[in-house]
Amino acid sequence: MKIKINYFAAMLLAMFAGGGIGAQGAEQPKKATSHTIEYNQKFLGAHGLDENDKQDFQDAEKGFMATLKDPNIKNKEGRTVFDISAFDFTKDKPAPDTVNPSLWRVSQLNAKSGLFKVMDGIYQIRGFDLSNMTIIEGKEGLIIIDPLISEETAKAGLDLYYREVEQPETGKRPVKAVVYTHSHVDHFGGVKGVASEQDVKSGKTQILAPEGFLKEAVSENVYAGNAMGRRSTYMYAAPFNKGPEGTVGSGLGTASSSGTITVIPPTDTITKTGETRTIDGVEMEFMMAPGTEAPSEMLMYFPQFKSLCSAEDATHTMHNLYTLRGAKVRDASNWWKALDEAIQRYGDKTEVLFAQHHWPRWGKERISQFLAKERNGYKYMHDQTLNLINKGYTPVEIAEMIKLPPEIDKQWYFRGYYGTLNHNAKAIYQRYMGWYDGNPANLYALPPVEAARRYVELAGGADKMIDNAQKAFDKGDYRWTAEVLKHVVFADPQNSKARNLAADALEQLGYQAESGPWRNEFLVGAYELRNGLLKNPLDLVSTDILSNLTPEMLFDYMGISLNAEKSKGKKLAFNWIDQNGKPYGFWVEDEVLMYREGKPVEHPDAVITGDKLNFTLIAMQAVPLKEALDKGMIKIEGNTDKFKELLECMDKFNGNFNIIEP
Repeated sequence: MKIKINYFAAMLLAMFAGGGIGAQGAEQPKKATSHTIEYNQKFLGAHGLDENDKQDFQDAEKGFMATLKDPNIKNKEGRTVFDISAFDFTKDKPAPDTVNPSLWRVSQLNAKSGLFKVMDGIYQIRGFDLSNMTIIEGKEGLIIIDPLISEETAKAGLDLYYREVEQPETGKRPVKAVVYTHSHVDHFGGVKGVASEQDVKSGKTQILAPEGFLKEAVSENVYAGNAMGRRSTYMYAAPFNKGPEGTVGSGLGTASSSGTITVIPPTDTITKTGETRTIDGVEMEFMMAPGTEAPSEMLMYFPQFKSLCSAEDATHTMHNLYTLRGAKVRDASNWWKALDEAIQRYGDKTEVLFAQHHWPRWGKERISQFLAKERNGYKYMHDQTLNLINKGYTPVEIAEMIKLPPEIDKQWYFRGYYGTLNHNAKAIYQRYMGWYDGNPANLYALPPVEAARRYVELAGGADKMIDNAQKAFDKGDYRWTAEVLKHVVFADPQNSKARNLAADALEQLGYQAESGPWRNEFLVGAYELRNGLLKNPLDLVSTDILSNLTPEMLFDYMGISLNAEKSKGKKLAFNWIDQNGKPYGFWVEDEVLMYREGKPVEHPDAVITGDKLNFTLIAMQAVPLKEALDKGMIKIEGNTDKFKELLECMDKFNGNFNIIEP
């Protein structure tokens, strides 16, 4: 079942949709300026990066077996949900003037797609989605680690394995288990492409996950989901053109699929480090890593393969401590400690390291150095940010001051392709100190539009500001150009001269960015200044996500959706009885929606009876109330109009709000 819905669940596709809609009829991108060309030409040398080091290319190609004959992975309706050839424009070509050469390099590496043999008994599907899917062979069946974002891409990957590896006389190995390493959608969303709910219910297939997985998988994007979804259009540039003047990937992978997002709840939960499971003859030892890259995460060691799966805690990039789409700040201290524990537990016995993004590493010495440098990198940024905090510096100042030690900075695998040192330092500041920098002038600042109007007036008018911005642009000072012109645009969004010059500046910043998300942010901002909103047309999402909402999450979301002005002075009270006969009382007073589990209100306006999914769809206005009643999705005893009145007080959030302008 699919439901058309513009709520928090739809943001999953906004975050991870693949296949750009393009920009037909839009103003075309500009060329790189001489300043940008010079910046990119000097970039590798400035950071001690050895462009003659081809080890990553050898590792990324090692074990390649085959890829799809048709690069387009389609859903049942025939719509392409992922094109594995979309980034072929990067292959075997030098970095163009419009792309940072370090980002171009990792984009080339990420573009290598297909089935890869990591070692006897371990295979990976890479380049079929933002993440990897790992396939472990047991005695009779398979163990799947992290089945991508979409059912369609996961199925295509497994089918490719069957085509290339399985012998016709033995038949297809059944999937004995699926392991979710952590609670992000690109690591569980395709599960129904490799396993069925029937096989899970019957015990044929086990689902393993770290403690807290289901709650975190569903809840992370509930409360601020609409805002995250819109901001993800900037971070991932999903509907944007792919190419040397467009997106070249996320740094963590190429792009993300836009197929059917599914989830099957775990049947077995891992709760502590050192726990082991043996499934189909394959022993797995688990190491918990909560609060690192995800709130619920774990690593796995396979003794018989002498292999370590580092989940998403050790990949070929500096990762995000703060993700630009918006999320709770991650803990750099937890992160370095998890990597150090992995070194202590497994470092001297690991011969193959593979992660759920990028490509593996082989050899104890190389793996030990890799884990140690990444550990040191996260600890350095954590400790030195706090060092500068304690010296009184603000987040913006710290982000400009902090530099990695040369021995870490020159490692290709710890470059800022996804996270960056600049915004990670700000994240550490936020985690410990919050948003306020201590300067009282910033405690009660004017809102952006009001401040912008006064800045323009103070500067003697928009024309003077634009003239000064043009001078800065001509000198290659694109950050200052953007800083000046954001005020002009917010003071007067119709000022086309300011918009176009601001777009030109953001575009050049995008061309210089080493980080895939930074490039995307700058280029999408430039596009919207020139052409208006870059809308993502997809808003279909599987009800699997909605069906796993807890009642608490649902009522919290209803409270968030309540429009204070519309509910002013209203007193409404209801009971909901779920499919198990459990009551929930909820009511509106003082423009707040309150609720209590297991405690019905004494004098409700109405009593609603129905299962959780149907109640969710109605409460979130994905299904009109009249239609739901006509179809028998719920029953209402009492004053139905009162419940309708409540629904009318709840906002439907617009998933295409402005960012680059007021």
